[in-house]
Amino acid sequence: MNEPDVMPLSTQTRELLAQSSSSTIANVLLMRFGLRNSYLLGLFAVRSGLPRMVGPAFTLRFIPAREDIDTMQNYQRDDNPHRRAIEECPAGCVLVIDSGGSTRASSAGDIMVARLSMRGVSGIVTDGGFRDTPSIARIGLPAYQRENAPPATPIGLHPLELNKPIGCAGVAIYPGDIIVGDDEGVVAIPSQLADEVAEAAFAQMQYERYVETQIPRGRALFGLFPGTDESRADYERWVAAGRPSSFP
Repeated sequence: MNEPDVMPLSTQTRELLAQSSSSTIANVLLMRFGLRNSYLLGLFAVRSGLPRMVGPAFTLRFIPAREDIDTMQNYQRDDNPHRRAIEECPAGCVLVIDSGGSTRASSAGDIMVARLSMRGVSGIVTDGGFRDTPSIARIGLPAYQRENAPPATPIGLHPLELNKPIGCAGVAIYPGDIIVGDDEGVVAIPSQLADEVAEAAFAQMQYERYVETQIPRGRALFGLFPGTDESRADYERWVAAGRPSSFP
């Protein structure tokens, strides 16, 4: 079966996604496209307040380590896929790591994350864990994990291949899929849907800001949320009025 086409991420789409929540994006993927398994459940940012993460996926897949192969001597080789991933992940992309959910060893440490940050990478995601997480939190690059994993990588993980389809936190990730992360978590968008999803998610976020002006006035959810033709017309009047914080 052919892999999905990879579509380039435009500046406009990146900006719209950066203003949309990961949960709203997941709802758009469900309601418009029937995609139920887009959220990387169980992953958390190393600290809150990091910048929004948006970028195409560049992938790394680990398998369990084996003692005769995963020595520190082999790990130091320049052709090691783990080390190559840090140097080859393109600027503006997100490094997404399939560790098989293992936290027996680290998917990356602070030096690697610092290098990604210096190279202009948009973020790093693993369904395992990082070592040196206090330092990673200070670096400020968006970084998402299942839980801390301090042991050295070769103890438990063998890096097998770069930029091939992977599974991360139970979600299929193809190279070029658009990864969005915020304080709530991480969602993956098939690259060919990114433009449409970005526009729909941004529009929904704008409508919900209107809803937020109505709830304090005692308005019921019925006929307001989800939106109806009438409430959408009210929303357009609110926009025309300059989006006031309160609206009759």
